[in-house]
Amino acid sequence: MTASQTPAFQHYINGAETPPASGQYFETQSPYTGKTWGLVARGSAADVDAAVAAAHAAFQDGPWSRLSATERGRLLYRVAELLRRDAEKLAAVEMRDNGKLAGEVTSQVRYVAEYFQYYAGLADKVQSHVIPTDKKGVTCFTRYEAKGVAAIITPWNSPLTLTSWKLAPALAAGCTTVIKPSEFTSPSAVVFAQLFKEAGFPDGVVNVVTGFGSEVGNSLVEHPDVAHVGFTGGEAAGCAIYQAAAKGLKTVTLELGGKSPNIVFDDANLDQAVKGVVAGIFAAAGQTCIAGSRLLVQRSIHDEFVGRLIELVKDAKLGDPEDPTTQIGPIATRPQFEKISSYLEIARQEGATCVLGGRTRPDLGAGWFVEPTIFTNVHNGMRIAQEEVFGPVLSVIPFDDEADAIRIANDVLYGLAAGVWTRSLHRSLLMSEKLRAGTVWINNYRSTSFTTPFGGYKRSGIGRESGTEAVMEYLKTKSVWMSSDLDLPNPFVKR
Repeated sequence: MTASQTPAFQHYINGAETPPASGQYFETQSPYTGKTWGLVARGSAADVDAAVAAAHAAFQDGPWSRLSATERGRLLYRVAELLRRDAEKLAAVEMRDNGKLAGEVTSQVRYVAEYFQYYAGLADKVQSHVIPTDKKGVTCFTRYEAKGVAAIITPWNSPLTLTSWKLAPALAAGCTTVIKPSEFTSPSAVVFAQLFKEAGFPDGVVNVVTGFGSEVGNSLVEHPDVAHVGFTGGEAAGCAIYQAAAKGLKTVTLELGGKSPNIVFDDANLDQAVKGVVAGIFAAAGQTCIAGSRLLVQRSIHDEFVGRLIELVKDAKLGDPEDPTTQIGPIATRPQFEKISSYLEIARQEGATCVLGGRTRPDLGAGWFVEPTIFTNVHNGMRIAQEEVFGPVLSVIPFDDEADAIRIANDVLYGLAAGVWTRSLHRSLLMSEKLRAGTVWINNYRSTSFTTPFGGYKRSGIGRESGTEAVMEYLKTKSVWMSSDLDLPNPFVKR
């Protein structure tokens, strides 16, 4: 591809593709080839101002502000239909930009349509309440009202999915939006945004400004006309956003990192558990916030279980994400590839034993490949067990009994998810109660749904996405008092 053939992706502001105010662009690379395949508009505070102004106008005075909840729902349903129509097109853009396997990313985009269909139906189901009070002669009821302009800031690992987790409920609630995608995976958001105009959304309701966090993200979070910030990403960035939003008294939802335990007891169906553990850490090359990166195995089955894992994973095929026979694709970005590579060395220095993988794969071409890797002789105090690697790296930690498993599982800063493999109903209920995590899977792993709230404990975040809870994150509550007393007493007459 020559420079003249390289596609350029603009901002999407007020219903139109919009060049950057600075006239500057940056390159985006394919994780498989390592080569530049597109140019992306480099946003600035001026672009943020234009996008927020469009969103604010649409919220305050535009046709969006006059639509009923039912009418908003019809528009969301139309987006779901367009997503089904264009799933392969959108998946191709995302796959090229972040290296996910073709089958996985196409399935994800199709499932995104289900999110929009769900929130299309939910848009006019948010019901207020008449509240009995201790005051005579008045009736009190609540109103749920959209907060205003919502900033949506998303990462590179599942761009369209994680954008939609915020965008669909925000629109159902009646908010308008400005999306800031990761600088590593911006094109799919720009292509996606254009579907909203086709669906009939008024201009200014959905906007996209691409660029870097220091130049776009900060300006967006600090903008006085942004009412709410929805963010998925790393802990450090999430803390910075939280602090910046606090200065403007903005509300936030933060879905941050994880170091999730996948716990296998000796009474588990080991065939099922092995498959669940492999899917939990090596799907998407480990680049998921819910990756089961800490495998806790009861000591009595430790060696047998590790042997089964190795047998299942050892011949996994790495390669071209477009090839349907590929089982593990590349790492999405060069910085992430370098971070994972450094953790392979850190694990060895800490005394962990690499029993599978442990290498990068330059023989696969110019892309960024890391072998599926398993470390044993890991204890929970090691960095490899405490810090989010965000790659295909599994730490195996033995435990003795339920109390030991709970202690190890909870002894980490994060609390996003956990998995438990056991045939015991009592143990399943005990573990689901004692594990400090926002999601607990019993005899399965990585299940999510548009119907089910998702979010973290501890440093894994604030607020919930998906389900009815997600809509409430974008609404504020107003109490209305109405008097039915036609003869209010004179306040100056002593009674």
